Amino acid sequence: MKILDTERLTLRELSLADAGFILKLLNEPSFIQNIGDRNVRTLDDAGNYLLNGPLDSYRRHGFGLFLVETKAAHTPLGICGLIKRAALPAVDIGFAFLPEFWSQGYALEAATAILTYGQEVAKLDRIVAIVSPDNERSIRLLGKLGLSFERMITWPEDGAELKLYATDAVSSARK
Repeated sequence: MKILDTERLTLRELSLADAGFILKLLNEPSFIQNIGDRNVRTLDDAGNYLLNGPLDSYRRHGFGLFLVETKAAHTPLGICGLIKRAALPAVDIGFAFLPEFWSQGYALEAATAILTYGQEVAKLDRIVAIVSPDNERSIRLLGKLGLSFERMITWPEDGAELKLYATDAVSSARK
């Protein structure tokens, strides 16, 4: 199901038919280094990731990670969306794109649309983001989105030290 369109992109709900793309994305070295190893090694693993992650999130929260694809050719570029995690003080924005689509403005375009979606559809007053301290590309993107560094946190699942970025009002992210 299509969630929204931007100038160049369509963001839609992921489905089990996207398992091949998810398998590729989650095994990119940059994904494993910056986000983490999700232990998705087969199409069945990717299907289970989708069922227990994004598809479950749509059902429980009405939002989740969405597939980002080009409008014209429907080429999948990455994922971007909102995630409700028990360990965080608010819903967070997440994004990951295949390296061949970096530095073309796609992540900024998709994430800006997701912030608007968070405010207007999900009715969120505050959105946070977590990022590895050495992930300079994502840190720059969060700055462009208007999120500010708030504090360091220790991730309870693996003890990783992460930077927490936040915006108090989603509308301030578009100023």
